[in-house]
Amino acid sequence: MSLNEIANNPMPLAKLVEYQANSIVSKVLLKKKSGNVTLFAFWEGQELSEHISPFDAMVICLDGTGMVKIDGKENVLNIGDAIGLPTNRPHSVKALENFKMLLIMVKE
Repeated sequence: MSLNEIANNPMPLAKLVEYQANSIVSKVLLKKKSGNVTLFAFWEGQELSEHISPFDAMVICLDGTGMVKIDGKENVLNIGDAIGLPTNRPHSVKALENFKMLLIMVKE
């Protein structure tokens, strides 16, 4: 479902992406030169390994519990929690249980 499809059809973001056993599922809602908005569904135990992004980003927990590690500091996110991912700082994401998140990345 694209951004245009949900423009006149409000619904919970967490319902727009489904869990898949032992996988990470992603769904891009918006992709522009200025940034991206992407939904993720992590199966329990799945993770994005540590990496660095040249852009600022924000993660918002939509379902379950996840851990976002920034510069080695572990931060637990529960439903409704948000955390910023500063430019060029090492970070990783791990599902402590099935976990859905919204990633907002700003390029400009």
